[in-house]
Amino acid sequence: MTSVSEREAAAVGSSDRETTARRLLDSSEQLSYDPVKEVDWETPLDTGFHGASPEWSTLYGTSYWAEMTPEQQRELTRQEAASVASTGIWFEMILQQMVLRDFYAKDPTDPAFQWALTEIADECRHSIMFARGAAKLRAPAYRPRRFVVELGRIFKATATGEAAYAAILVAEEVLDVMQRDWMRDERVVPFVRTINNIHVVEESRHMKFAREETRERLEGAGWLRRQINGLVVAIASYFIVTSMVNAKVYENAGLDGKRARREAKANEHHKSMLRSSCSGLMEFLHSAGLLTKPALWFYKRADLI
Repeated sequence: MTSVSEREAAAVGSSDRETTARRLLDSSEQLSYDPVKEVDWETPLDTGFHGASPEWSTLYGTSYWAEMTPEQQRELTRQEAASVASTGIWFEMILQQMVLRDFYAKDPTDPAFQWALTEIADECRHSIMFARGAAKLRAPAYRPRRFVVELGRIFKATATGEAAYAAILVAEEVLDVMQRDWMRDERVVPFVRTINNIHVVEESRHMKFAREETRERLEGAGWLRRQINGLVVAIASYFIVTSMVNAKVYENAGLDGKRARREAKANEHHKSMLRSSCSGLMEFLHSAGLLTKPALWFYKRADLI
Protein backbone atom coordinates (compact mmCIF):
# COMPACT_ATOMS: atom_id res chain seq x y z
CA MET A 1 0.00 0.00 0.00
CA THR A 2 1.36 3.42 -0.95
CA SER A 3 2.08 5.66 2.04
CA VAL A 4 1.02 9.29 2.29
CA SER A 5 4.64 10.46 2.13
CA GLU A 6 5.22 8.42 -1.05
CA ARG A 7 2.11 9.90 -2.67
CA GLU A 8 3.21 13.40 -1.68
CA ALA A 9 6.69 12.81 -3.12
CA ALA A 10 5.17 11.54 -6.36
CA ALA A 11 2.94 14.61 -6.57
CA VAL A 12 5.91 16.93 -6.05
CA GLY A 13 7.89 15.06 -8.71
CA SER A 14 4.99 15.29 -11.15
CA SER A 15 4.67 19.04 -10.47
CA ASP A 16 8.40 19.61 -11.03
CA ARG A 17 8.26 17.63 -14.27
CA GLU A 18 5.31 19.65 -15.52
CA THR A 19 7.05 22.92 -14.63
CA THR A 20 10.18 21.86 -16.49
CA ALA A 21 8.18 20.83 -19.55
CA ARG A 22 6.29 24.15 -19.62
CA ARG A 23 9.56 26.06 -19.31
CA LEU A 24 11.05 24.11 -22.21
CA LEU A 25 7.97 24.69 -24.35
CA ASP A 26 8.15 28.43 -23.65
CA SER A 27 11.85 28.47 -24.51
CA SER A 28 11.17 26.63 -27.75
CA GLU A 29 8.55 29.20 -28.74
CA GLN A 30 10.94 32.08 -28.05
CA LEU A 31 14.20 30.65 -29.43
CA SER A 32 14.06 28.14 -32.26
CA TYR A 33 15.48 28.22 -35.77
CA ASP A 34 14.45 27.21 -39.25
CA PRO A 35 17.64 25.79 -40.84
CA VAL A 36 16.19 26.27 -44.33
CA LYS A 37 16.23 30.03 -43.76
CA GLU A 38 19.07 30.43 -41.27
CA VAL A 39 21.81 28.41 -42.99
CA ASP A 40 23.50 29.73 -46.12
CA TRP A 41 22.91 26.83 -48.47
CA GLU A 42 23.51 28.79 -51.66
CA THR A 43 27.10 30.01 -51.34
CA PRO A 44 29.50 27.44 -52.85
CA LEU A 45 31.78 25.59 -50.43
CA ASP A 46 34.94 27.58 -49.68
CA THR A 47 37.70 24.97 -49.36
CA GLY A 48 39.88 27.51 -47.58
CA PHE A 49 37.99 26.65 -44.38
CA HIS A 50 37.95 23.64 -42.09
CA GLY A 51 34.84 21.56 -41.46
CA ALA A 52 35.58 21.42 -37.72
CA SER A 53 38.11 22.85 -35.31
CA PRO A 54 41.42 21.19 -36.26
CA GLU A 55 42.09 20.33 -32.61
CA TRP A 56 39.11 17.97 -32.76
CA SER A 57 40.49 16.01 -35.71
CA THR A 58 41.32 12.39 -34.92
CA LEU A 59 44.81 12.96 -36.40
CA TYR A 60 45.60 16.32 -34.79
CA GLY A 61 48.88 16.09 -32.87
CA THR A 62 50.13 12.99 -34.72
CA SER A 63 53.18 12.75 -36.95
CA TYR A 64 50.86 12.19 -39.91
CA TRP A 65 49.07 15.49 -39.22
CA ALA A 66 52.42 17.30 -39.17
CA GLU A 67 53.22 15.88 -42.62
CA MET A 68 49.88 16.83 -44.17
CA THR A 69 49.49 19.99 -46.23
CA PRO A 70 47.03 22.64 -44.97
CA GLU A 71 44.71 21.61 -47.83
CA GLN A 72 44.77 17.98 -46.69
CA GLN A 73 44.14 18.99 -43.09
CA ARG A 74 41.13 21.08 -44.09
CA GLU A 75 39.75 18.30 -46.28
CA LEU A 76 40.12 15.78 -43.45
CA THR A 77 38.24 17.99 -40.98
CA ARG A 78 35.47 18.47 -43.54
CA GLN A 79 35.12 14.71 -44.01
CA GLU A 80 35.22 14.15 -40.24
CA ALA A 81 32.56 16.81 -39.65
CA ALA A 82 30.34 15.15 -42.26
CA SER A 83 30.86 11.78 -40.58
CA VAL A 84 29.88 13.19 -37.17
CA ALA A 85 26.77 14.71 -38.78
CA SER A 86 25.84 11.37 -40.37
CA THR A 87 26.26 9.54 -37.07
CA GLY A 88 24.12 12.26 -35.47
CA ILE A 89 21.35 11.54 -37.97
CA TRP A 90 21.55 7.81 -37.21
CA PHE A 91 21.20 8.38 -33.47
CA GLU A 92 18.55 11.09 -33.81
CA MET A 93 16.39 8.56 -35.65
CA ILE A 94 16.88 6.13 -32.76
CA LEU A 95 16.05 8.91 -30.29
CA GLN A 96 12.84 9.85 -32.08
CA GLN A 97 11.55 6.29 -32.04
CA MET A 98 12.36 5.79 -28.34
CA VAL A 99 10.59 9.00 -27.35
CA LEU A 100 7.55 8.16 -29.49
CA ARG A 101 7.31 4.72 -27.88
CA ASP A 102 7.63 6.22 -24.42
CA PHE A 103 4.78 8.70 -24.95
CA TYR A 104 2.53 6.44 -26.99
CA ALA A 105 -1.11 6.71 -25.79
CA LYS A 106 -0.21 9.00 -22.86
CA ASP A 107 -2.12 12.14 -21.85
CA PRO A 108 -1.74 14.67 -24.71
CA THR A 109 -2.71 17.53 -22.38
CA ASP A 110 0.41 16.84 -20.29
CA PRO A 111 3.11 19.48 -21.04
CA ALA A 112 5.70 16.67 -21.01
CA PHE A 113 3.80 14.95 -23.85
CA GLN A 114 3.74 18.18 -25.84
CA TRP A 115 7.42 18.79 -25.16
CA ALA A 116 8.26 15.26 -26.36
CA LEU A 117 6.58 16.00 -29.70
CA THR A 118 8.39 19.34 -29.86
CA GLU A 119 11.71 17.59 -29.34
CA ILE A 120 10.92 15.08 -32.08
CA ALA A 121 10.08 17.95 -34.44
CA ASP A 122 13.43 19.57 -33.56
CA GLU A 123 15.27 16.33 -34.28
CA CYS A 124 13.58 15.97 -37.66
CA ARG A 125 14.80 19.43 -38.64
CA HIS A 126 18.26 18.71 -37.29
CA SER A 127 18.56 15.50 -39.28
CA ILE A 128 17.64 17.26 -42.52
CA MET A 129 20.05 20.08 -41.64
CA PHE A 130 22.89 17.61 -40.98
CA ALA A 131 22.16 15.75 -44.21
CA ARG A 132 22.28 18.92 -46.30
CA GLY A 133 25.40 20.05 -44.45
CA ALA A 134 27.23 16.78 -45.12
CA ALA A 135 26.31 16.97 -48.80
CA LYS A 136 27.59 20.54 -49.00
CA LEU A 137 30.87 19.38 -47.45
CA ARG A 138 31.15 17.05 -50.45
CA ALA A 139 31.08 13.92 -48.36
CA PRO A 140 29.47 10.55 -49.05
CA ALA A 141 26.79 9.00 -46.85
CA TYR A 142 28.78 7.77 -43.86
CA ARG A 143 27.05 5.06 -41.83
CA PRO A 144 28.03 2.99 -38.79
CA ARG A 145 29.14 -0.59 -39.38
CA ARG A 146 26.33 -3.00 -40.21
CA PHE A 147 26.75 -4.72 -36.84
CA VAL A 148 26.29 -1.40 -35.03
CA VAL A 149 23.28 -0.49 -37.17
CA GLU A 150 21.61 -3.76 -36.18
CA LEU A 151 22.44 -3.22 -32.50
CA GLY A 152 20.84 0.21 -32.83
CA ARG A 153 17.75 -1.41 -34.31
CA ILE A 154 17.44 -3.62 -31.23
CA PHE A 155 18.19 -0.78 -28.82
CA LYS A 156 15.59 1.58 -30.27
CA ALA A 157 12.95 -1.16 -30.07
CA THR A 158 13.65 -2.24 -26.50
CA ALA A 159 15.27 0.57 -24.47
CA THR A 160 12.93 2.19 -21.96
CA GLY A 161 13.03 4.53 -18.98
CA GLU A 162 16.40 5.68 -17.71
CA ALA A 163 18.29 3.47 -20.18
CA ALA A 164 16.73 5.33 -23.11
CA TYR A 165 17.05 8.84 -21.69
CA ALA A 166 20.57 8.43 -20.30
CA ALA A 167 21.77 7.10 -23.67
CA ILE A 168 20.11 10.08 -25.37
CA LEU A 169 21.95 12.36 -22.94
CA VAL A 170 25.34 10.78 -23.68
CA ALA A 171 25.02 11.27 -27.44
CA GLU A 172 23.82 14.86 -27.02
CA GLU A 173 26.42 15.89 -24.44
CA VAL A 174 29.41 14.61 -26.43
CA LEU A 175 28.23 16.42 -29.56
CA ASP A 176 27.41 19.55 -27.58
CA VAL A 177 30.94 20.15 -26.29
CA MET A 178 32.69 19.72 -29.62
CA GLN A 179 30.09 21.77 -31.49
CA ARG A 180 30.44 24.65 -29.02
CA ASP A 181 34.09 24.81 -30.05
CA TRP A 182 33.30 24.57 -33.76
CA MET A 183 30.62 27.27 -33.79
CA ARG A 184 33.03 29.84 -32.29
CA ASP A 185 36.00 28.92 -34.48
CA GLU A 186 36.53 31.31 -37.39
CA ARG A 187 38.65 28.69 -39.14
CA VAL A 188 35.46 26.63 -39.62
CA VAL A 189 33.40 27.24 -42.76
CA PRO A 190 30.58 29.69 -41.89
CA PHE A 191 27.60 27.50 -42.81
CA VAL A 192 28.89 24.71 -40.52
CA ARG A 193 29.27 27.24 -37.70
CA THR A 194 25.63 28.22 -38.18
CA ILE A 195 24.54 24.57 -38.14
CA ASN A 196 26.47 24.00 -34.93
CA ASN A 197 25.00 27.09 -33.30
CA ILE A 198 21.44 25.99 -34.12
CA HIS A 199 22.10 22.51 -32.79
CA VAL A 200 23.75 23.72 -29.57
CA VAL A 201 20.91 26.14 -28.75
CA GLU A 202 18.11 23.65 -29.37
CA GLU A 203 19.88 20.60 -27.93
CA SER A 204 20.41 22.39 -24.61
CA ARG A 205 16.66 21.99 -24.04
CA HIS A 206 16.79 18.33 -25.05
CA MET A 207 19.62 17.66 -22.60
CA LYS A 208 17.68 19.31 -19.79
CA PHE A 209 14.68 17.07 -20.51
CA ALA A 210 16.85 13.93 -20.75
CA ARG A 211 18.47 14.66 -17.38
CA GLU A 212 15.10 15.26 -15.72
CA GLU A 213 13.60 12.11 -17.22
CA THR A 214 16.61 10.02 -16.18
CA ARG A 215 16.37 11.27 -12.59
CA GLU A 216 12.61 10.71 -12.45
CA ARG A 217 12.72 7.19 -13.89
CA LEU A 218 15.43 6.22 -11.35
CA GLU A 219 13.42 7.30 -8.30
CA GLY A 220 13.14 4.26 -6.08
CA ALA A 221 15.28 2.10 -8.38
CA GLY A 222 17.27 -0.60 -6.61
CA TRP A 223 20.90 -1.70 -6.93
CA LEU A 224 20.29 -4.40 -9.54
CA ARG A 225 18.26 -2.14 -11.82
CA ARG A 226 20.96 0.53 -11.70
CA GLN A 227 23.63 -2.06 -12.46
CA ILE A 228 21.76 -3.41 -15.48
CA ASN A 229 20.80 -0.05 -16.95
CA GLY A 230 24.19 1.47 -16.18
CA LEU A 231 25.76 -1.27 -18.31
CA VAL A 232 23.19 -0.88 -21.10
CA VAL A 233 23.84 2.87 -21.30
CA ALA A 234 27.61 2.35 -21.29
CA ILE A 235 27.47 -0.18 -24.14
CA ALA A 236 25.22 2.13 -26.17
CA SER A 237 27.60 5.03 -25.46
CA TYR A 238 30.61 3.01 -26.60
CA PHE A 239 29.08 2.26 -30.00
CA ILE A 240 27.77 5.81 -30.47
CA VAL A 241 31.12 7.46 -29.74
CA THR A 242 33.26 4.96 -31.65
CA SER A 243 30.99 5.37 -34.68
CA MET A 244 31.30 9.15 -34.89
CA VAL A 245 34.28 9.19 -37.26
CA ASN A 246 33.94 6.60 -40.00
CA ALA A 247 37.13 4.77 -40.99
CA LYS A 248 36.55 5.76 -44.62
CA VAL A 249 37.09 9.48 -43.98
CA TYR A 250 40.85 9.08 -44.41
CA GLU A 251 40.77 7.62 -47.90
CA ASN A 252 38.11 10.15 -48.88
CA ALA A 253 40.48 12.90 -47.73
CA GLY A 254 43.20 11.47 -49.96
CA LEU A 255 45.24 9.91 -47.14
CA ASP A 256 46.80 6.52 -46.52
CA GLY A 257 43.87 4.91 -44.72
CA LYS A 258 45.86 2.16 -43.00
CA ARG A 259 48.42 4.56 -41.54
CA ALA A 260 45.76 7.15 -40.63
CA ARG A 261 43.65 4.62 -38.75
CA ARG A 262 46.70 3.34 -36.88
CA GLU A 263 47.79 6.82 -35.77
CA ALA A 264 44.24 7.93 -34.95
CA LYS A 265 43.76 4.89 -32.71
CA ALA A 266 46.88 5.79 -30.73
CA ASN A 267 46.24 9.55 -30.65
CA GLU A 268 46.39 10.61 -27.00
CA HIS A 269 45.43 14.20 -27.84
CA HIS A 270 42.07 13.14 -29.28
CA LYS A 271 41.43 10.81 -26.35
CA SER A 272 42.11 13.70 -23.98
CA MET A 273 39.66 15.92 -25.88
CA LEU A 274 36.93 13.28 -25.54
CA ARG A 275 37.58 12.77 -21.83
CA SER A 276 37.48 16.49 -21.10
CA SER A 277 34.23 16.85 -23.03
CA CYS A 278 32.56 14.21 -20.86
CA SER A 279 33.59 15.26 -17.36
CA GLY A 280 30.20 16.83 -16.56
CA LEU A 281 28.34 13.90 -18.09
CA MET A 282 30.28 11.38 -16.01
CA GLU A 283 29.54 13.38 -12.85
CA PHE A 284 25.83 13.20 -13.67
CA LEU A 285 25.91 9.45 -14.37
CA HIS A 286 27.79 8.92 -11.08
CA SER A 287 25.22 10.97 -9.15
CA ALA A 288 22.44 8.91 -10.77
CA GLY A 289 24.10 5.64 -9.75
CA LEU A 290 24.69 4.59 -13.37
CA LEU A 291 28.50 4.83 -13.36
CA THR A 292 28.97 1.23 -12.21
CA LYS A 293 32.18 -0.84 -12.36
CA PRO A 294 31.07 -2.81 -15.47
CA ALA A 295 29.97 0.45 -17.12
CA LEU A 296 33.35 2.05 -16.41
CA TRP A 297 35.08 -0.57 -18.57
CA PHE A 298 33.10 0.54 -21.65
CA TYR A 299 33.56 4.26 -20.94
CA LYS A 300 37.32 3.74 -20.65
CA ARG A 301 37.35 1.75 -23.88
CA ALA A 302 35.58 4.65 -25.59
CA ASP A 303 38.05 7.13 -24.03
CA LEU A 304 35.25 8.94 -22.23
CA ILE A 305 36.82 8.60 -18.81
